[in-house]
Amino acid sequence: MPIHPEGHGTEAYGTEAYGTEKVMEELAGVEHERWAHWQRYLHSRCERRSDGSLTIPAELVRRWEAQMATPYAELSEAEKESDREQVRRYLPLLVAMFGPAV
Repeated sequence: MPIHPEGHGTEAYGTEAYGTEKVMEELAGVEHERWAHWQRYLHSRCERRSDGSLTIPAELVRRWEAQMATPYAELSEAEKESDREQVRRYLPLLVAMFGPAV
C-alpha cells in the first residue's frame, strides 16, 4: 500500500463516508494502480544515482511545479486530457456503483 506524504491514504477517511468495505477496496485498488503508473513514469524520467536514489531533471521540476500552481481550468488542453485519462480509471467503477449520473 503506498504511503502518501499528504496523508491522503485510505486511513484518513472512514469507510462509512464512501459506503461498504467492498467499495473502499475497489477504489483503493484503482488508486494503487494509478499511483503505481505515475511512479513508473516518474522513475523512468529521473536520473538514477549510484546509491539508488533518483534525481528529477530540473526541466521536469519546473514544469510540474508550474502545473501544481495552475488551477485545472487554466491548464492546457493536453494537460487537461492527462487528468481526464486518470479519471477514466475511476469512472467505470463509479458509474457501475452509482449510475451514469455520477
